[in-house]
Amino acid sequence: MSRGLRRAGLVVGGLGVIALAALAQHGRFRFDGPEEGASDIPPREAEYHFLRLEYTDLPQYEIGFGFRSRRGRGRGWWLQDWPDAEDHFSAGVERLTRIDVGDPRHASLLDRRLFDYPWIYATQTGYWDLSDPEIARMREYLLRGGFLVVDDFWGPQEWGWFRETMDRVFPNKPITDIGQADEVMHILYDIQEKDRTFIPGSRHLRHGSGGTITVMQPPGTEPAWRALYDDRNRMIVAVNFNTDVGDAWEFADVPYYPAAMTLLAYRYGINYLAYAMTH
Repeated sequence: MSRGLRRAGLVVGGLGVIALAALAQHGRFRFDGPEEGASDIPPREAEYHFLRLEYTDLPQYEIGFGFRSRRGRGRGWWLQDWPDAEDHFSAGVERLTRIDVGDPRHASLLDRRLFDYPWIYATQTGYWDLSDPEIARMREYLLRGGFLVVDDFWGPQEWGWFRETMDRVFPNKPITDIGQADEVMHILYDIQEKDRTFIPGSRHLRHGSGGTITVMQPPGTEPAWRALYDDRNRMIVAVNFNTDVGDAWEFADVPYYPAAMTLLAYRYGINYLAYAMTH
């Protein structure tokens, strides 16, 4: 794992996240899409690289869950929001902290280079289909000090499959709501109870007359901020359930996306990162 950072050296200033959102919403924080070559962060070895986890999708029809997958369509669910989410978040970490930030990357669990990265991100984990070797590698990675953030999965069916997968990684380990006093909620940014709110994907925004935007939370869902801890009570998996932090990063440069939600998504992400790199 990369070396730890002192807490005092992580953050430049809390007000910086406000300036970040202002720049983003005025179009001065844009990155080219994958066709033009993604991030303007130069490829080089650094202390922190956003690492997106590659995985195989569930088969098209999974007995007992009924999921449709993207298999055979040229891309998997693990690519959702790529590359803008990681480009924007990495730029935010670079602006708001003293962490040495490199280019975002992606890798599978079976890539030995996985252990060079203290923080990995997986999206749409209600659709992943991890093999036994991947399960074993996930367990090894987390027990050796790694930190996993999972995001953008919804409803009881997807939760059930995610929970079943994590039971294969750590049998009988509970996944619990993050307590308000938990260190991850306050390590850099002070995240309050009122901030445990729904962070919408772009698909949850309704455009009204006069440029008004209404956030529409999917029926039957409640945002949940959960975690899995090791035997030393170190958080090793942060779970963003029924919410879409990745979209808030991806659309940080889009004027119609709610700025308050972008700010909150950066606070959560940077707190997770600060915790991972100091524990």
